[in-house]
Amino acid sequence: MTTRRARAAATTAKAAFWVVVAGLLVAFPAIFTNTTVTSIAVFAVIYMAAATAWNSFSGYSGYVSIGHAVFFGSGAYTLVLIASDNHWPGGYGVFTLVPLAGLVAMVIAVPYGLVALRTRRHTFVVVTIAVFFIFQLLAYNLKFLTHGSQGAVTPTPPWIGAGYNDRFYYAALCVLAIAVAISVGMRRSRFGLQLLAIRDDEDRAAGLGVRTTRVKLSAFVLSAFPVGMIGAVWGYFLGSIHPQFAFNALFDLSIAIMSFLGGLGTISGPLLGGALLESLQQYFAIQYSQDNLYLVAYGALFLFVIVLLPRGVIPTVAGTLRSWRDRRGQVRAGSAPGPQPAGQASPARALSAASSYPAGGDD
Repeated sequence: MTTRRARAAATTAKAAFWVVVAGLLVAFPAIFTNTTVTSIAVFAVIYMAAATAWNSFSGYSGYVSIGHAVFFGSGAYTLVLIASDNHWPGGYGVFTLVPLAGLVAMVIAVPYGLVALRTRRHTFVVVTIAVFFIFQLLAYNLKFLTHGSQGAVTPTPPWIGAGYNDRFYYAALCVLAIAVAISVGMRRSRFGLQLLAIRDDEDRAAGLGVRTTRVKLSAFVLSAFPVGMIGAVWGYFLGSIHPQFAFNALFDLSIAIMSFLGGLGTISGPLLGGALLESLQQYFAIQYSQDNLYLVAYGALFLFVIVLLPRGVIPTVAGTLRSWRDRRGQVRAGSAPGPQPAGQASPARALSAASSYPAGGDD
């Protein structure tokens, strides 16, 4: 009974925490009206959404992708080219192209994934890098479509002042909500358990009946949807896009670092990593852009986390709190600390042993 009450209290506290976080995100533009702060917030939410979507594939499957910029750039070009070539007026109507940009990214992800996922983890990284550079070169050379290095310009929104940033902030926040919903749904489902089994031991998972190629491809395509949408919001926010920025190798490195910082394979890790790193990067770029000192500070922070928190912030903090609660419980019970369990059953073992699939997971 005590254990049940403790679990219920922990669940209630966790739900209350997420309600508070959601409320703060929604109220942020009303609390902070400075245009510089809201501009930083727009970029932070954009990268939070992208990192969450990337983590829903790479974090759960163990296949590290360095090619999600393909979906980001494709989504940006989809919105910009349709709106500009058809002479759409600037305003809310352009945002209706954001879901279409996500669908275009999903369509691209199907043949992309069919090719890349024929390989295993390390080769997969190389293939995604190759595909990324193919798309970047296409954006440069298909001038009749992308306008090449001259770039493409979006319709000019009619908003001015702080209201300009606020509209893009809420558009990015909607995409972030979709990315989190996809990540949570995958994590707490049979499909997510299959992904974790693949991450744990792909051959064993296949032997237990998991259709590994189908599961990996489905996760890959699903992760492309929010990235394509957030790329469209990013392109509209900037007002113009160019191949070297829409298809930027640093984009993939950034979202990967954000996920590793917060905690790879967790739900809240990419959110924390994206909010922290992108906000700091934007702030340092504004304050110290002339002498590039912000790059030094950015790199030092990353090295600090990798050395001291190799599992990421969320898993490290959660593990520390769990150990502290266990020790306190042992002291209250008056029992000496016993041997620690070897660890939780692997997802692959859970697939073979359980007839029903757990709905929980680390956040």
